[in-house]
Amino acid sequence: MKDLIMQLLTFFSDLGYFGVALGLMIEIIPSEIVLGYGGYLVSIGRINFIGSVIAGVIGGTLAQLFLYWAGYFGGRPFLEKYGKYVLINKHHMDLAEKWFENYGGGVIFSARFIPVVRHAISIPAGIAKMSFLKFTGYTVAAIIPWTIGFIYLGTVLGENWGNVKEEAAPFITPFIIAAIVGGLLYFFWKKKKNPPITTVRKFNKK
Repeated sequence: MKDLIMQLLTFFSDLGYFGVALGLMIEIIPSEIVLGYGGYLVSIGRINFIGSVIAGVIGGTLAQLFLYWAGYFGGRPFLEKYGKYVLINKHHMDLAEKWFENYGGGVIFSARFIPVVRHAISIPAGIAKMSFLKFTGYTVAAIIPWTIGFIYLGTVLGENWGNVKEEAAPFITPFIIAAIVGGLLYFFWKKKKNPPITTVRKFNKK
């Protein structure tokens, strides 16, 4: 598997910025690895930092838009049949749907930093016909810091870019905690803003 990943990364590196975007779009390799390798390419002067970040944001966003559209037009049955080709299984979809139902559209941002849910969260957004502009806005807002962080780490690590996931772990954990807390706050704020119908009726009767 490692040999296959390296062959793909070498192929992507020959394509420069487009290779970084393509590596993220097809989602065969985890985004952390692609971005870490992109940072390594920056460190040896094959590409520059700003260009790699732009390519990473575009590729990462398009990857999520594909899943959104698959959910929007194909629904759950389509993704259960073909999701395995983009490394998404039934458990991922179940968990993502649960998060989306509990926390609403705002979870599109916070879930991007949480393993397992990160990629699959686009699916229930599409199935629920979430606003395309809102979905894209939340997605881009989360992908920008994710892309910058991993490319920067890959640049710093240089030839040791393969350790990017381990090196990123101490920084990602606070993001995960903040994302969960933020999701809960959003949920309670939304619940307070939109009280149950029974409560509203009671209030109107008084």
